[in-house]
Amino acid sequence: MIPSNGVSPHAVHGLVDADREVALLLDIIAATSTGPGVEPMAAAVARMITAATASDVCFVHVLDDTDRSLTLAGATPPFDEQVGRIRMPLGSGVSGWVASHREPVVIVSDKESDPRYVPIAALRGKDFASMASVPMETEPGGLVGVLNVHTIERRDFTPRDIELLLIIGRLIAGALHQARLHRQLSARERAHENFAEQVIAAQESERRRLAGDIHDGISQRLVGLTYRLDAAARAVDDGDQPAAAEQLEKARDLVDLTLAEARSAIGGLRPPVLDDLGLAGGLASLATSIPEVDLDLHLVDRRLPEHIEVALYRIAQEGLQNVVKHSRALVATVRFAVADGVALLEVADNGVGFEAAPGTPSSDGYGMLSMAERAELVGGTLSVISAPGAGTTVRVAIPLE
Repeated sequence: MIPSNGVSPHAVHGLVDADREVALLLDIIAATSTGPGVEPMAAAVARMITAATASDVCFVHVLDDTDRSLTLAGATPPFDEQVGRIRMPLGSGVSGWVASHREPVVIVSDKESDPRYVPIAALRGKDFASMASVPMETEPGGLVGVLNVHTIERRDFTPRDIELLLIIGRLIAGALHQARLHRQLSARERAHENFAEQVIAAQESERRRLAGDIHDGISQRLVGLTYRLDAAARAVDDGDQPAAAEQLEKARDLVDLTLAEARSAIGGLRPPVLDDLGLAGGLASLATSIPEVDLDLHLVDRRLPEHIEVALYRIAQEGLQNVVKHSRALVATVRFAVADGVALLEVADNGVGFEAAPGTPSSDGYGMLSMAERAELVGGTLSVISAPGAGTTVRVAIPLE
């Protein structure tokens, strides 16, 4: 029963009393000094706030590395199971609005009627009557995230409550900012290590391929050339001029073949056509060497850094070989463009296609994993769209920054 004064006996008049406020702030300062992990720090802060205040749930949403969305980094149990799973773009929902406007929001009741509110089923928003949301900001890093508290019973958050939450937000914002920087640095170090390993593996693979080409092609041609010249010399000694002329003619043919294979091996290391014509011209030249398929070209004449041109040329080369070998297509399209600082390459055909998970390279028969590795080595991504009877499209995007 609610007393005549209209206030529920369970109503709460303050998030935390003055005696415990200092203790809570000291505990939070201690928690932010425990280590560089974003999630452990956010989880500890969420538990402290709910344990020490008159709130029932606390959510700590942290700006992700793209600076375009928030990720749930810490929460009061049982919602801690949703950490890392809940994401919201800036501007979406109450938390997204707070992140975009850098202003607190208080909703006392009837959250559904607030146009900024977006329900998230996993967080059971309907179970909680009131909420307060404040930005977490730090001077050197700007916005770091958003701190939310919810109560089951309806409550009117006081200006002192909001000021306390803002102080807590500022206290943990600096530590969370440093934790984000540490995580980004660690990720970059791992990426550099992986990149170095991939470069070494690619170099060794290229050396093995070149050694095989020289052994199986050029070396064998030179051995054959030696036999022809020996035969010609014997014919000269025997006075058989027609036989000598025949052997010399065959030797000349072997020289031509050896020269062609040497040029091919050199082209395997660095396509000379790129130096002369650039990527667009190189792709156009590549298209003329594939008469089996009617190619539709859409190429922008734009020079790129050398390593990116080589990577895109090789990917297009292998993609078109796949079209010829596997697709049974009559028509294919090659597109090259540069938009918003990103180089874009697309090889599409109208062939038989294959069963492929959306966006993922296939390891079955199409040899696309090597193309994906080439794209990754220059900081790009490769995606594949295909289905039986629907053709295949290979797309590559490489940031030029």
